[in-house]
Amino acid sequence: MTLSVSTGQSVDLRVQSVDEILDRVARSLRVRLLLDTVVRKRRSVGARTDRGTWVRIERRPLDKITDQGWNGTECAARLEGVAQPVWQGCVVWRDADGPVMWRADETGLLSAAPVGSAVLSEAPELPEAWWEDLSTSLDALAAHRTRRVATPDTDTITQELVTESIRGVFPGDFDTTVRRWVPAHADLNWANVTAPVFSLFDWEDWGNAPQGLDSASLWASSLAVPALADRVRRERRRDFESRDGKLMTLFVCAKILGPYAHPEDPRLEPARRTAEQVVEELQTG
Repeated sequence: MTLSVSTGQSVDLRVQSVDEILDRVARSLRVRLLLDTVVRKRRSVGARTDRGTWVRIERRPLDKITDQGWNGTECAARLEGVAQPVWQGCVVWRDADGPVMWRADETGLLSAAPVGSAVLSEAPELPEAWWEDLSTSLDALAAHRTRRVATPDTDTITQELVTESIRGVFPGDFDTTVRRWVPAHADLNWANVTAPVFSLFDWEDWGNAPQGLDSASLWASSLAVPALADRVRRERRRDFESRDGKLMTLFVCAKILGPYAHPEDPRLEPARRTAEQVVEELQTG
């Protein structure tokens, strides 16, 4: 029932009823949602519509909505040179039963299917043009200017967060100060890109972040497939070889190796090896 997803408690929309939420969105946007296309994730639900668009609905507690708001998909519509679905409109409301906001964004359909889950276990077949379009889009994004601040995993990324995350897992005599902040998608993984035609979606968390965050995030999403992870590093070499890119490599490795590490995560060992190498480079560089 709706009450089960409207309180401030942690919820999982994959298992809890969202029927009334879907009905409200359909009425507000004056569209019919095709229920046989519904995709449910932990904090969001999406579906195709009868007018050839896609609607993504997200639930977010008020304390996870920063001063900049949470209209990332809407704000990303102005980003030129970045392959993404066209934004159409939205509806936003506060839940009457708890400190929670709901937001539904309507966009054009994806140009192709999502590549897979956030963490891949086998390599996808990606044409050369896909890799070219990935880099073109990331470079175009980084060249933009914004006052937004990225919120990876809904946490606002700051110098303090970067330092605490890295120091909490990788002690050592090296500086964690970020030198260059640029616009980033901030949730770049294999569940948020399409293939064989490249497109990047789910823009709710984008904003300024240390250079290399997106490249490092996609690399971390690829670590269970060594050849794929190596390809990401080659394609985005400029990011990974930069000092900030090395810090972001440690930042994403800290999430894999930190206190919430899963003992059966196949990314543990490659993340550990890479982190040791990067720490050494930062200490001697």
